[in-house]
Amino acid sequence: MRLLRLVPLIGVLLVISARPALADGTLFIGTSNVSGATNASRQTAKGFAIGAGLLIVGVEFEYASTAEDEQRFGPALRTGIGNVYVQTPVPIVGLQFYATTGGGVYREKSTAGTPTEITKTGVTSNTGGGVKISLLGPLKARLDYRIFKLLGDKPSPTWNSTIQRLYAGVNLGF
Repeated sequence: MRLLRLVPLIGVLLVISARPALADGTLFIGTSNVSGATNASRQTAKGFAIGAGLLIVGVEFEYASTAEDEQRFGPALRTGIGNVYVQTPVPIVGLQFYATTGGGVYREKSTAGTPTEITKTGVTSNTGGGVKISLLGPLKARLDYRIFKLLGDKPSPTWNSTIQRLYAGVNLGF
C-alpha cells in the first residue's frame, strides 16, 4: 500500500526534474553538385534548419535551395527534409559531433538548353554528419556534409540522382 503512494510521487519528481528539450536554429550557405552526370558544376546552396532534441537524440527540419546554373546546365533544386540525429551529449573541446539521416521532398527545375522548363518533384533521402563548434554562449559555427538520393524516374540521361552538399552555417541554441 505504501509503495502505491510512492509511485505517483516518483512520477511527479521525474517530470519536474526532467531536462527541457533543447532547440536550435541554423542559417547556412554551401555548395552542391546538383548538375547532371555529364556536366560538372558546383552550385551555391542556401537554407535554414530548426531542430529540437534531448541529450543525445533529436529531430530537425531543413529547407535548402540551390539556384540554377544555366551556363553549365545545372538545375535548381529545393528540398524540404525531416531528419533524426544523434550527437555527442556535450561538446568535447568545444566540438559537438553529430550524425543524421532522414527524408523529405524535392523539386528540381531547369530552363537551360531547352525550349520549355523541365521540372521534377519527388521523394529524397539523405545521410550525413557534421560538427557544431562552440563560439560564444549559445552561438556555434556548424559544418555539415550530406549525401542526398533523389528517388524516382530520371527525366533525362544527364540527370544525377545522387547529390552531395557541404555547408557552413551559424547555429543559435535557444
